[in-house]
Amino acid sequence: MISPRFLRSMPLLASLLVVLLVGPGRAAPSARAADVEARLDALIARMTLEEKIGQLHLAPNNPGFDMGEVRAGHVGGVLAFTGARSVAAVQQAARESRLGIPLLVGLDVLHGLRTMFPLGLGEAASFDPDLARRAAEAAAREAVALGFNWTFAPMADLSRDPRWGRIIEGFGEDTHLGEVLTRARVEGFRAGGLAATLKHFAGYGAAQGGRDYDAAEISVRDLLDSYLPPFRAGLSAGAESVMSAFHSLNGVPASASHMLLTGILRERWSWDGFVVSDWAAIEQLVDHGVAADHAGAAVRALAAGIDMDMASGLYRRHLAPAVRAGLVPEAAVTEAARRVIRAKLRMGLFEQPLPVGATDDVPPPTEAARALSRQLARDTMVLLRNDGTLPLTGRAGTRIALVGGLAGGAADLVGPHAALVRHEDGVSVRQGLEARAARAGATVAFAPGCDALCASTEGFAAAVEAARAADVVVAVLGESQDFSGEGGSRAYLTLPGQQPELLRRLVETGKPVVLVLVAGRPIELGPVVDRLGALVMAWFPGTEGGHAAADILFGDAEPSAKLPLSWPRTVGQVPLVYDRAPTGRPAQPGNRYTLRYVDEEVTPLFRFGFGLGYTTFALAGLDLGEARIPRSGTVEIGVELANTGTRPGREVVQLYVRQPVASSTRPLRQLKAFEKVALAPGERRRVTLRVPAAELGFHREDGSYVVEPGPREVFVGTSSEAALSGRVEITD
Repeated sequence: MISPRFLRSMPLLASLLVVLLVGPGRAAPSARAADVEARLDALIARMTLEEKIGQLHLAPNNPGFDMGEVRAGHVGGVLAFTGARSVAAVQQAARESRLGIPLLVGLDVLHGLRTMFPLGLGEAASFDPDLARRAAEAAAREAVALGFNWTFAPMADLSRDPRWGRIIEGFGEDTHLGEVLTRARVEGFRAGGLAATLKHFAGYGAAQGGRDYDAAEISVRDLLDSYLPPFRAGLSAGAESVMSAFHSLNGVPASASHMLLTGILRERWSWDGFVVSDWAAIEQLVDHGVAADHAGAAVRALAAGIDMDMASGLYRRHLAPAVRAGLVPEAAVTEAARRVIRAKLRMGLFEQPLPVGATDDVPPPTEAARALSRQLARDTMVLLRNDGTLPLTGRAGTRIALVGGLAGGAADLVGPHAALVRHEDGVSVRQGLEARAARAGATVAFAPGCDALCASTEGFAAAVEAARAADVVVAVLGESQDFSGEGGSRAYLTLPGQQPELLRRLVETGKPVVLVLVAGRPIELGPVVDRLGALVMAWFPGTEGGHAAADILFGDAEPSAKLPLSWPRTVGQVPLVYDRAPTGRPAQPGNRYTLRYVDEEVTPLFRFGFGLGYTTFALAGLDLGEARIPRSGTVEIGVELANTGTRPGREVVQLYVRQPVASSTRPLRQLKAFEKVALAPGERRRVTLRVPAAELGFHREDGSYVVEPGPREVFVGTSSEAALSGRVEITD
């Protein structure tokens, strides 16, 4: 029971939401759950206050790390260890403590351990949850083999602003896609033996100006309808922990928000896992201005619902004195310790043997891991433009000029947050392209023009000369890994440095230019985009990125990826999403007083869900099924997909729904289902997409959920511009 002194500073809105969002009570526990609770009760009964607080301390492996604190039972988890030997040593120390409670050993296994897969935004472009699940499982198995048992992933934040550096870690702008991919990655991590952490709770992706760590303002309705469902999906998949966010939401720091961490997680969703802070986020409550000092920050964070303090050490230093002074009830500390130890029991950590390893060396990628990395990388590369230049013919004698500072090295293909990567494992675009060209009897002339930052034009002349002598130019441009990830927010979305000038000069040679973009976000290209022979968005493709790029460019693999976000023409359009609300003055060409800009189109350059391939598809025969569907029923939409081209391929059939008349303004359309289908040339297949009618509702501002009866417009297509349409009726 939380003391009233804890809640004294809760804002009125937060207090109101705690009441409104309370969900049903928990179901009776299973026999296995009862066994866990019995063991937990017995262990808690033996613990001192200091040992309970120790379970709430997540200690980084830094120069001040004290193994004696582990042996004393004053550490619950560790992070930033780098191999089996050091992990085994710290776990052994924990086993030597009075109660022998094992440690959570965490690491940022965001997109691989040593074998690197594409980051979240690229992974979302695959529209393939099974492939995402397999990649997460493979990454987990590499980590578990070294003794790690916990990852700070996946990032479930809805990401709608490409200026935000961390957009690359999430699954894009769409709530449904975020739900599907978050669930898949949690399932994959857990199948590989790694506990998952959903981050960052909540609304972190809505930071003002796309600036990391900045404040966010999100309405209650938008929070519940758009930002929270991916987290709910991850919890339903079994995520063991949730990470609080750095930013403030609606005036309250997320790491001090009782409404978020207790009202929603514990009371509305009846979740009994544990919450961990982000790095030193509790300490930062002082900078947020909601705590006068570190002691007050520790008290405020525990009151909000943070169970484990990452890195700051404030719980270790201040909770015991606060309990003894009557500022914190010991029952609150006990409950937090229960949640942490409950997770350890459920994970089976008490029964796990110590990792075996004579050194901290990390084994190199296996052939199977490389093959999966290559498959996922090529399935995430989005073909955005193609005038017939691709696929490259590969015929003997073809001359390819390879240009760009990102073409020659493998390090920047990995992207940020790369765990225990070894860059010598990676395959550069140059290596991949040269190997494939050699098999075809083609040649590759590499003239980078500049390095990744492209601060100088000194090498441009050589690059242009190589382009003039070639049959086709492949330009690999974009962002180095430092431009993305945490702390990688950008005010401009253009190509860094002198890259725009290099691209312009290449295009002016008159040779067909294939632009391969390596980046963590959409890039503003300007008018030159219309002069490209082809445009491929490669994201940060990972260890096998060079081979995967060659597979796509030469047509050994068929492009099948789709954009998981809207691609703006210019940063001035940001934020730009497909599921925006309608306006009373929709855009009308030539009418100044409608939705428009005076100096740019209002539409994106490339729409959400868009992506080309090397074959063509057609949709026909829309079948709306039952015209009237009760709220307890399911909307079933059938359509025939045909491969009308000459090559095999895969297409993503997408179903969007709109409520045209409602008590509140509803989005113009929302993705509700999709299926990725492989077809041979000339093959046809009937595809059925299903949506429970219960998912066609929305939250009111008071937090209540409603599925209003009435018509729903449905749209089926291969992007958010889906053209096949019909209407069904939701009944009482």
